[in-house]
Amino acid sequence: MLGLRFDTQGRLWGLEHGPRGGDELNLVQPNANYGWPLVSNGSHYDGTQIPDHSSGDGFAAPATSWNPVIAPGDMIFYTGELFPQWNGNVLIAAMLPAGIVRVEIDGTKAREVARYPTEHRIRSIAQAPDGSIWIVEDGEGLSKSRLFRLTPAASE
Repeated sequence: MLGLRFDTQGRLWGLEHGPRGGDELNLVQPNANYGWPLVSNGSHYDGTQIPDHSSGDGFAAPATSWNPVIAPGDMIFYTGELFPQWNGNVLIAAMLPAGIVRVEIDGTKAREVARYPTEHRIRSIAQAPDGSIWIVEDGEGLSKSRLFRLTPAASE
């Protein structure tokens, strides 16, 4: 798993790359087996199918998954005041397609609620003390990584 973060309730969540599809957001539980490589919501790299998660299969199903992939890089649980509608949401740095994926948590389940595309893939994301969001962009066409600070658009 990558992008491990605790939510405001102290629960640990993790992002996981699937092979060809099947990227996952998981609520990390003691002794849970998340299924790879026996079950996934994606396919093997050679294109052969992997059985999807199913009720009673003995594996912990993801809170949500993506097929096609989002190629997650990092994540945060937003707790700031600059974007109050995002409070408690997961913001995921996505590399493919490039952007930020916003996910709402409902108990032990999650669902994608928005995508904010960017020109280049987002490798990392962090929340500043003032509630603004820092992202690191990299990828093809850039000679070096770029750092951006995101704030709400000014009202007119």
